Amino acid sequence: MSTNGISLRIKSIDTIRGLIMVIMALDHVRDYFHITAFSADPLDPSTTTPALFFTRWITHFCAPSFMLLSGISAYLSSQNKTTAETSSFLLKRGLWLIIVELTFMTFAFSFDVTFKTIFLAVLWALGTSMLVLGLFVRFFTPKAILISGLILIFGHNLFDLVKATPGSGLDLFLGIFLKGAGMFVPRGDGGTIAFLYVILPWAGVMMSGYGLGVIYNRTFPEQKRRMLLLQSGLAAIVLFIVLRLVNVYGDQAPWTAQTESIRTFFSFMNVSKYPPSLIFTLMTLGPVLILLALTEHTNTKLTRFFTVYGKVPFFYFMLHFYLIHVLTMIAVLSSGYTWEQATAPELFFKFRPTDFGYNLGMVYAIWISIVLALYYPCKWFGDYRERNKKWWLSYL
Repeated sequence: MSTNGISLRIKSIDTIRGLIMVIMALDHVRDYFHITAFSADPLDPSTTTPALFFTRWITHFCAPSFMLLSGISAYLSSQNKTTAETSSFLLKRGLWLIIVELTFMTFAFSFDVTFKTIFLAVLWALGTSMLVLGLFVRFFTPKAILISGLILIFGHNLFDLVKATPGSGLDLFLGIFLKGAGMFVPRGDGGTIAFLYVILPWAGVMMSGYGLGVIYNRTFPEQKRRMLLLQSGLAAIVLFIVLRLVNVYGDQAPWTAQTESIRTFFSFMNVSKYPPSLIFTLMTLGPVLILLALTEHTNTKLTRFFTVYGKVPFFYFMLHFYLIHVLTMIAVLSSGYTWEQATAPELFFKFRPTDFGYNLGMVYAIWISIVLALYYPCKWFGDYRERNKKWWLSYL
C-alpha cells in the first residue's frame, strides 16, 4: 500500500484515541464537580437516572480502547526497531508511567502533599501492561502474543471461582494481578496503596492490540483489514449480548430484573470494570473495532479536532487532571468552604468535600470548557513534537 495510506491509518488511530480522551475527561469532571459523585453510584440501576447512567457508562469505553490502541501503536513502532529495541523501549516506557503514577498522578488525584494514599490507576495499568508486553515481545511472535492476550481476556474470569482468605498472600496476589476491585493495602508508614486497576486483564487487552497490529502492515490488503475489523467488532458485540443473556460466565455482577424495564436495561448494561470482565471488554471493544474500520479514511473538521488530542495523549492526560483539580479547588473555596473544611483529613481528595457539587448540566458545561481550553496547548505541543525529534519527547 502507499505511504499515504499508512499515514491515514495511523491518523485514524489518533482520531479515535483523541475521541476517547475527550470522553474520558467527562468522567473526571463528574468525579470532582457532580453533587452525588461521592454519595451515590451513577450505575446503580435502582437509583440512577438515564442521563447520569449514560454519563458514567459511555466513559467505560476509554480505558480498554486506549489499551488496545496502545498495543497497536506499539506494534507499528516496532517496525522501525529490532526486537531487543522494542522490548527495551516498552520496559522503559512502562517503568516511566509507573513512576509518574506514583508521583505526579497521585498528587493530581489527591492534592495531598503527604501522599497518605498512593493511587495506582490507569497509568499503573498502562505501565504494567507495557512491562508484560515488553517481556513477551522478546520471546514470542505477534500471533502468539495475540493468542496469549485473548486467553487472558477470555479466561481470567475463571479466577472469580477462587476464594482466598482475606489478607492472605493469595488474596493479595489475586487482587493485584487478576480480580481486585479497588483494593486498599496498608503501608508500613501508616499510609495506603490503592490498587484501582488490576494488571493481567488489562495487559491482555494491550497484547491483543499488539497482535492485531499486523493487519496494519503496508502489505496487508486494505479491504481485508477493514472486513476483519468489522467482523471482529460485530462478533464481540454478539458474544457480549449472548453471554450477558446467559448470565453465568464473564462478569462478576450478573444482571437482575428491576421494577421498570429501563432499570432492567441499566442492570444488563452495568458490567464490571474493576476488574474488567470479559463481558465488559467485549461490550467496549466491539464498537471500537467497528469504528476503526469505518474511520480509516475519514478526514473532516471533527476528526481533525479529535486528532489534536489523540497525538499527545500523555500531555493531555496530565494537563487535564491538574486543570480539573485546580478548578475544583477554586470553586470549593469560592463557595464558602474554609481551608480546613476543604482539606479535612477524612476527604478522599483534598478540596473535594463530599457535599460539594453541581447538577449534571453544569458538569457538562465545565467538561466542554476544559476540553476546549486544552485544544491550543495540545496543538502546540503536537506540532512541537513533530518538529523536534528529541529522545525525551517520546516519554511525553
